Amino acid sequence: MSTAYERIYAVVRRIPEGYVATYGMVAALAGNPRWARVVGYALHVNPAPGVIPCHRVVNRFGGLAPAFAFGGEARQRHLLEAEGVLFSEDGRVCMERCLWNGLGEGEVP
Repeated sequence: MSTAYERIYAVVRRIPEGYVATYGMVAALAGNPRWARVVGYALHVNPAPGVIPCHRVVNRFGGLAPAFAFGGEARQRHLLEAEGVLFSEDGRVCMERCLWNGLGEGEVP
């Protein structure tokens, strides 16, 4: 049986390059929609930042993590922009264009 963090990391690994998911989405897909804070805790101690793309998780408004554990908010934005994620003038991710649908590759909505 997997731990909550392992389930969260498995979901985050599925977020495709160029897309983002919210803490709440990750929580729900990991098995408990009330785990949004737990998602934040898990990502803060991400054991494999190059493998588990925690930079692809944002708040429900498309806001970045002010305390992004691996270089701060500017680093998170840089990583997302390098993948083609679009931002609005107010500095938030354009959720209507870049929000992941929760499906894996080859899955049909």
